[in-house]
Amino acid sequence: MDVTHTRLLEGAQTARGVAVIIDVFRAFTCEPLLFSLGIEKSILVATPEEAFALKEKKNELVLIGEVEGIPIEGFDLGNSPSEILKKGRAFFEGKTVVHRTSSGVQGVLTALDVADEVLPASYALAGSIARYILAKQPPRVSLVSMGWALRHSAPEDEWCGRYIAHLLGVGDYNHNEAIKEIIYNQTTQKFFDPEKPHFPPEDPIMCLQLNVHNFVLRAERAGDSVVVKKIDVWQPATLPER
Repeated sequence: MDVTHTRLLEGAQTARGVAVIIDVFRAFTCEPLLFSLGIEKSILVATPEEAFALKEKKNELVLIGEVEGIPIEGFDLGNSPSEILKKGRAFFEGKTVVHRTSSGVQGVLTALDVADEVLPASYALAGSIARYILAKQPPRVSLVSMGWALRHSAPEDEWCGRYIAHLLGVGDYNHNEAIKEIIYNQTTQKFFDPEKPHFPPEDPIMCLQLNVHNFVLRAERAGDSVVVKKIDVWQPATLPER
């Protein structure tokens, strides 16, 4: 199994085999949380306009997302796991979510054109993704850290990629070093700026939790749409120690 670790838009464009698209802050922490709160499915879109067009056809859709981190006017929620958690299961049970973000979602949409399979990823999904891949043993795995707005590397995504690679038996990982670098970087510090309420301080607490979910998410084309589905991962695989 050949495991590579790339980043940003170019990484998504060159992903092959099983593409693991990593967005810790915050898209792919939000996605599994939404499924754990009972959504039926998630539809990924490139632009707010696509989301509004879908909403016009089906008003009960829940629109979630951001542009450059800022919530989109007219959407139900921003791209914030803590805001999603506050809404609770009663709000999401059985619903379909339309999700638009500037980095992770764009990476998935790009990778679908070139990879055999596309898995959204974050720290919350890392262990189950590793178990899924180890059970499947694909010839090629492309880990892609999406960073900030496809343009700038972000330590949370870089370290998450290293963590998943480590769980797959490639390279070392030190969680203390990871957290130290992540929390003192601007990608995390912006969540503690009172002038940026769209970055709630609770979000990084949720985003940096390891191995929260026992399922993986897979993005697939369904007609003109890209949908995310949940796949349960029950097989207990032997993973390296953290």
